[in-house]
Amino acid sequence: MSASTSALQQKNAKHLIQSFSDLSYIKNPESTHIISRADGVYIYDNDGKKILDSMSGLWCVNMGYGQQSIIEAVNEQMKELVYYNNFFGSSHPSAIRLSEMIADKTPKGMNKIYFCGSGSEANDTVVRLARHYWAARGNKSKSVIISRTNAYHGSTMAGASLGGMSAMHAQGGLPIADIEHIDQPYYYDACVEAGGMIDADEFGLKMAQSLANKIDELGEDRVAAFIAEPIQGAGGVIIPPKTYWPAISKICKERNILLVADEVICGFGRTGEWFGSGHFNFKPDLMPFAKGVTSGYLPVGGVIVRDDIVDVLVAANQEFAHGYTYSGHPACMAAAVANLELMENTNILDQVKNNTAPYLASKWKELENHPLVGEARQLGMLAAIEIVEDKESCKRFENSGEVVGICRDLCYENGIVMRAIKNKMVIAPPLICNNDHIDEILEKVWKCLDLTAKSIK
Repeated sequence: MSASTSALQQKNAKHLIQSFSDLSYIKNPESTHIISRADGVYIYDNDGKKILDSMSGLWCVNMGYGQQSIIEAVNEQMKELVYYNNFFGSSHPSAIRLSEMIADKTPKGMNKIYFCGSGSEANDTVVRLARHYWAARGNKSKSVIISRTNAYHGSTMAGASLGGMSAMHAQGGLPIADIEHIDQPYYYDACVEAGGMIDADEFGLKMAQSLANKIDELGEDRVAAFIAEPIQGAGGVIIPPKTYWPAISKICKERNILLVADEVICGFGRTGEWFGSGHFNFKPDLMPFAKGVTSGYLPVGGVIVRDDIVDVLVAANQEFAHGYTYSGHPACMAAAVANLELMENTNILDQVKNNTAPYLASKWKELENHPLVGEARQLGMLAAIEIVEDKESCKRFENSGEVVGICRDLCYENGIVMRAIKNKMVIAPPLICNNDHIDEILEKVWKCLDLTAKSIK
């Protein structure tokens, strides 16, 4: 470790509160990784260590680091108009251009875009917009939003309330009122409880039925919307059985509640489609998004809204009293426009769908041959492995958190970023990864699993 790295770690511990940290780094500054530059699919720490970023930063650097067309577009925008707002009847060309580009990629009848600064803000907007919509239709009692356990929808008061993570609900008086949760479609977890593999299709239908049961319990006249990620990301890359989304869509339509697809992680190419809901072939009413829309180069979030929802609000002739200072920030809009143009020009979705993702799938499945891996699942450029003590019974380690923590640290030491989530290791590589990069990922994952197995004997 260089002297400059140590000095930065000391200053970090002295002044910076890090996100989702137990704050132990304040007493142990050397535990913080100082990342100082990046290029392509690699990040480099302050001592020059090269690390393959198989988490795309935080599920977001879809087009990789150092894309000059995005950097130059932001620079040019800032020369012309560094900032103006979207409040009180104002707009500007870059926000208009981005809204048009996104609308060209959405399902039919979804042409209205609201911009904000993050996925958390997008989901706060969803709560207010859904409730405002039903009130404008004369149904003020329809205010309950149903979400799922182990879901992640952001860290703001509304976003964290929608999320179903107990650690977040234990802090800050969460959840807020009128947020309810149902079980998640976590197939492997159900196998763990059953002590062996179960029928996936039946399980998918059972989990969908839990939504209908919750609506019946609350009363249809009280439920405004159901929100869910097409694939749960921070929950551990939970891929629902193929029966799940068709049944969910049918329930929402029959029960007259809005269906919200949280596309913050799945949107903009992660599954090989523009949106995760497109992969599963269902049509939501609202789609919050963020992350991949700019490939993380600048912060942009937003909500794609079905046209007839906006028509109701227009007919009500009421102001939607909601907004953020940086909604539609010109420089951020320019980054998103350039990112989407880059995605189109490189035909990256076709590359992911027909080449990279199938190659990753074939290689990733082989991890099930490792003694620590109970399941290796993948969809698009999302993948996870379940770490188990016994493969046949799907039995997990009693200290699973400690085991995956060891694996995560070994990954970093050996030049790859993987995320540890309770009893899982997950990846979300940049969409620009080629097959050689995937080979490198798999080689390092195998090595780190072997090292983990050796360290826990």
